[in-house]
Amino acid sequence: MTLLVGQLLIPRPAHAQAPPGCPAPTPAEIRRAGKSQADQPPKGARALTGLRVGHLPKGFSWGQVNVYSYDDVAEYSYLWSDNRDDVDRGHRSLWVRVACWPKAAGPAQLRTAPFILGTFAGDVRQMKVGKRTVLTKEGDGALGHGRYAGWVERKGVVITVMASQPLVPELTEIIKGITLR
Repeated sequence: MTLLVGQLLIPRPAHAQAPPGCPAPTPAEIRRAGKSQADQPPKGARALTGLRVGHLPKGFSWGQVNVYSYDDVAEYSYLWSDNRDDVDRGHRSLWVRVACWPKAAGPAQLRTAPFILGTFAGDVRQMKVGKRTVLTKEGDGALGHGRYAGWVERKGVVITVMASQPLVPELTEIIKGITLR
């Protein structure tokens, strides 16, 4: 069962459909997401329970946790951002998402993932970052400017990262620094 809160679909109970080993938000995070509460200052490298962002660039002013559930996907993400307008090419933002999708087994599935935001359609490239096979593409209107990347961390668990243009040079280091418990 899901509950529509604003534009969020909040799972009830939290991540009941998530596969084993997929991080789930705490009840407090679900409530904060439902209220669209921003963190000022933003949370740090452990903003998402069960996930660590080992390389978190500096210069963010606020952050926000998001929780979505639809079809057979449950998403849990955190957005770090500065106070510049989104259309400003100097705008700094980083969006890291954990998607619990039981059908995810490798990079080929990412191209058909039923994500509402941040799909891997169009001009997608594949690269190796450490031991990970990562799909990347340029950000588009919905995602903003920069580069979008994603990979299957383990069966049923997808991680995606959207780095705004000023952070693109650090994207490989950001990806390498992400660890999932």
